[in-house]
Amino acid sequence: MGRCPSCKEYDSLEEVIENPEQIITSTTSRFSPSITVNSKPLRLHEISDNQRKRYPIRSSEFARVLGGGLVPGSIILVGGDPGIGKSTLLLQFAADFSLDNGRVLYVSGEESETQIKMRGERLQLQSNELFIVTETSLEAIFAHVQTYQPDLLIVDSIQTTHTADKTASVGSVSQVRECASRLQTLAKQTGITVILIGHVTKEGTIAGPRVLEHIVDVVLFLEGDTFQLYRLLRSVKNRFGATNETGVFEMRGAGMVEVHNPSEAFLAERVVNAPGSAIAVTLEGTRPLLIEIQALTSFSAYPNPSRNANGIDFKRLQLLIAVLTQRVGFKLYQNDIFVNVVAGMSVTEPAADLAIATAIASSMRDIPIPADLAIVGEVGLSGELRAVSQLGLRLNEAAKLGFKRVLIPKTLREKATPPDGLQILQARSLPEALRIALPEK
Repeated sequence: MGRCPSCKEYDSLEEVIENPEQIITSTTSRFSPSITVNSKPLRLHEISDNQRKRYPIRSSEFARVLGGGLVPGSIILVGGDPGIGKSTLLLQFAADFSLDNGRVLYVSGEESETQIKMRGERLQLQSNELFIVTETSLEAIFAHVQTYQPDLLIVDSIQTTHTADKTASVGSVSQVRECASRLQTLAKQTGITVILIGHVTKEGTIAGPRVLEHIVDVVLFLEGDTFQLYRLLRSVKNRFGATNETGVFEMRGAGMVEVHNPSEAFLAERVVNAPGSAIAVTLEGTRPLLIEIQALTSFSAYPNPSRNANGIDFKRLQLLIAVLTQRVGFKLYQNDIFVNVVAGMSVTEPAADLAIATAIASSMRDIPIPADLAIVGEVGLSGELRAVSQLGLRLNEAAKLGFKRVLIPKTLREKATPPDGLQILQARSLPEALRIALPEK
């Protein structure tokens, strides 16, 4: 049977061979002394911290996402859409790691050694401690690890790896789970750092069992539009650092190049004094980012106007349209509405609500938002504005990029001290904020 009759998911059934349960009699204790135990509990202060040191990483953006460096004995899962640049990024990372820290074994189950060599020549990689092999058998991979003793093992990808102990097909749930579990054991027992590349489904999640994300220590996603230059490496799970941290890269002919000031790069092509353009101050992990949000409204001749959201949650857009209609009085039910986040970015935090609503109102009224104004704030269902976290970091980033004013929610909480030369504009409600951000012609 290829489809589960309960959850309606394909390739989710697994053969389970049940062993008869051992009957515990009065003479057989479940804490039998005949059981051999290799582990020994230690007091907290007795545990050795020899593996606390991280490997230094040349790429500051990659190091930011990992929490400062690569932890020995950790296992990392990297996912992303096909063609987004996962193999390119990790091949560059492997070459840099081998120059500074030790030997790297790169195992590819999808490309031949010749193909990887061609990519390496294009990226101009030079390393004598980077070993490449095409292999899909887990037993053969373990044999190569035993022979070459690498400090870093990269498996591209976990869905192509299989073990002879499982009769299921390659890429099935049982194969992926078993291979990942054995690679986790390898990392913890030997101190070798393991990086797994994982396929993603059409919904954008890691393909295979959900337990795969629980096995690993770090889960990273490489995001971005294939038609755009920028790629975001986002951490969604990290046992050694902050989650939701992001690193920004630019895809070029020479590979992935770090973007050290992403806010400036995202605003480089901005057209000032254009109606429907607003600058939002968002927070990705611990990094503040200034991004441009564009909105376009046009009268619709059809009874069901179009709603299009690119880079923001569609349901969030519907909520803001409802608030603008009910609390501000805009007749948006007659208009097609398009909202786009520039440079292929994706915004999920509510702190961009006020910027999105202001951009829609700016396009509706055909009034440009002042070029020196940045906007941050969450919009409630009653039209009230709610405070956001880490306001001080956001204000400093706005001042660093030359903005003179920032519109924020008025709150009774402790206020952040603005940088010199930055004027703070406050509003309690969405109508009040629109009166400040959109001066009448």
